[in-house]
Amino acid sequence: MKTTKRKKHNEGLVENGKVYTLEEAVSLIKKTASNKFDASVDMQMKLNADPTASDQVVRGTTALPHGTGKSVRVVVLTRDESGNAAKEAGADEVGSDELIQRIMGGWIDFDVVVATPSMMKDIAKLGRVLGPRGLMPSPKSGTVTDDLAGAVKQIKKGRIEFKMDKQSNLNASIGRISFDEKALAENGRALMLSLMTAKPKSVKGDFVQRAHLSSTMGPGIRLDAGQLVREVTVNES
Repeated sequence: MKTTKRKKHNEGLVENGKVYTLEEAVSLIKKTASNKFDASVDMQMKLNADPTASDQVVRGTTALPHGTGKSVRVVVLTRDESGNAAKEAGADEVGSDELIQRIMGGWIDFDVVVATPSMMKDIAKLGRVLGPRGLMPSPKSGTVTDDLAGAVKQIKKGRIEFKMDKQSNLNASIGRISFDEKALAENGRALMLSLMTAKPKSVKGDFVQRAHLSSTMGPGIRLDAGQLVREVTVNES
């Protein structure tokens, strides 16, 4: 199906101005996605939080029950024997000074960096390389820890990090278009629940103002954000 035909086809399926339940949106995502590649399925949210306020920083992690569908390359920085356990847990690269120099030299063929707390002084010099790419290890994201093996296992299974940007937007992948509808919906709910758990106490009113679901090169489908928030918070309580 050519791009113009697919666009017209998609416009006929997605009603302009309508909000959809998560299950409805997932079903539409499957119908409107291109079949040429296994597209990423993403949730985008506009948050009621001030990105300039230090007490309203929104950041956290969530373990997607069905993973991301993506092979994640994990680098571990450590000087102690825990590196052996991290390697056994699936870490792609484990090291210390030589690995740091390699990264400073321009090597960035990885998706996540995990480090022990004792390495933080050494890792500070990587800020210019890792910072702009969102790869700097952080205790808040669970990537600075003494349990390296545990962190690597969780990341490989599908733990993702989410963070609000400077425009109060948050975007995260909840899987691939090849996932079945139930898996995508359950991953989406897991993300929303973790996001609500990370809501700053100083934020008043509706935390999630708008939410959309989309696939790579597919249309954005507006979610009933209020209903989804109520579903995950009621079920949790």
